[in-house]
Amino acid sequence: MTAPVFFVETSALAAAGRVVVDGDEGHHATVVRRLRIGEAVTLTDGQGCRGDGVVVDVAKGLLTVVVDQVAQLPRPTPLLTVVQALPKSDRGERAVAALAEVGVDIIVPWSAERCVMKWAGPRGERGLARWRSTAAESAKQSRRVWWPAVTSMASTDEVSDRIKSSTLALVLHESAEESLADAVLPSAGEITLVVGPEGGLTDDELDGFRSAGGKTVQLGPTVLRTSTAGVVAAAVVLAAGSRWSTA
Repeated sequence: MTAPVFFVETSALAAAGRVVVDGDEGHHATVVRRLRIGEAVTLTDGQGCRGDGVVVDVAKGLLTVVVDQVAQLPRPTPLLTVVQALPKSDRGERAVAALAEVGVDIIVPWSAERCVMKWAGPRGERGLARWRSTAAESAKQSRRVWWPAVTSMASTDEVSDRIKSSTLALVLHESAEESLADAVLPSAGEITLVVGPEGGLTDDELDGFRSAGGKTVQLGPTVLRTSTAGVVAAAVVLAAGSRWSTA
């Protein structure tokens, strides 16, 4: 069985040795997971640093681990970013959870013109906090040591700027003539996938993204929900590149 993953600060993994896991992580390890002495665990700072070790002491809310080995793993390349239009209800959090599981590196919430869900004021702050918490929990569950970043909500102009700075930017659109599966992917840099809202992209949004260098691609013969499309597109890109290769 794969060892469970827990978050610790970078300073705690500076070298092999004894590490105390406390706070919410310690509570989860000792009260929820009920880890016992002798069990293997993995500790990470979410920024590529990984420490593998064994539990040597357990108290309520406190887990002591002797870390045998510490490694700084390189960031996967090419970087994969998904610009996700805000889905309605709790579908946004479900989308974020799945994006984090499959290996997306950056998740950009975007308030597209036709989004039903709107983040404003305290509601937006709560929504962003939930997305970030969901991404972290999903990254732990899927045993990632490089955790996805969830940026602040982007405007359409900011999405265009991100497209301009990307090595390759692909905009999912049902009228595109080229299939995502046929896209030529770079081996380095950053790939950005733009996922529109349930109501679709407006003509102005589509024209702006194309002008910024985005290429429209069709995901497949069926129309997916926005909360599903990004996850499927990310999986297609990851499978086509080298990141999922075992060679």
